[in-house]
Amino acid sequence: MEKLNKGYIQIYTGNGKGKTTAAIGQAVRSAGFGLKTFIIQFMKEYPYNEIKTLDKLNEWIEVVQCGKDDYVYKRELPPVDEITKAINGLKDAKEKMLSGKYDLIILDEICVAIYFQLFSTEDVLEFVKCKPENVELILTGRYCPQELIDAADLVTEMTEVKHYYQKGVLARKGIES
Repeated sequence: MEKLNKGYIQIYTGNGKGKTTAAIGQAVRSAGFGLKTFIIQFMKEYPYNEIKTLDKLNEWIEVVQCGKDDYVYKRELPPVDEITKAINGLKDAKEKMLSGKYDLIILDEICVAIYFQLFSTEDVLEFVKCKPENVELILTGRYCPQELIDAADLVTEMTEVKHYYQKGVLARKGIES
């Protein structure tokens, strides 16, 4: 199996729809080439439908969900156990990245996790600095700190121009969840 010679750091951020979808699309494309991906989804314990599909690609793609986000809707600070889950999840992702087993690492909603103080920008910058040369790294989520943007090689900002959510349409099964 061919490996990457050079891996880059990509960020998908902004208020528009499609950040996680773009990252998962990259994982599927990479799997088609025989590359292995580890995805950790911060603040997502809901059984999103992409998890069911990615389970069928488990030879190439491993997905772990880490923590919930109910405190966001309650407008509270995250409880200590959620902070602990996030910190342990980031440590696990770092071990996976350094293991030599994975070609692509996706930290889904990492920027949002920073925003909600599950860990600091510095914690994530330390993670980024440890990235092996031949590993691709994708970070997703709204509210991306400028320091991460500066450290990245590619940054795409999803901009919401129009969204049916503004007309009261909630997340639909098979489309948004």
